[in-house]
Amino acid sequence: MLLGERLIIAERSIRASCRDQGAVVHAVGMMPDHVHLAVAIPPRIAVAELVRIVKGSSSHLLNRTGTGTELSPFAWQPEYGVLAFGRASLPKVVAYVVNQPFRHGMDDLIPKLERLERQRRDPNATLNQDDTDDD
Repeated sequence: MLLGERLIIAERSIRASCRDQGAVVHAVGMMPDHVHLAVAIPPRIAVAELVRIVKGSSSHLLNRTGTGTELSPFAWQPEYGVLAFGRASLPKVVAYVVNQPFRHGMDDLIPKLERLERQRRDPNATLNQDDTDDD
């Protein structure tokens, strides 16, 4: 879980890894069990490669600094989700990402931008284009 010092270290590491790869971080939304990242990735690097670097660097740092204990080392889940968006959507996406704690607390989520467990359990669940509208 990303709480307290772990959360701060993880965010700093994510930002540094992105910067080192030439990616521009527009927003980071930290939650105890997941992270949202709005980032512009240069075409020379694959999305999967950036995710590998970000996850690897941050988990290594968290475990090296002692925030991952020997009994419970920090590790990211192997999966991740990606959603491409255009420049016109950037302000809306950034607002969503930076307001993660509030949105989760109010259960005001955009399903297409979240990995929702109920969608995994319900094979008939579908997403509509309206799911990304946040008026």
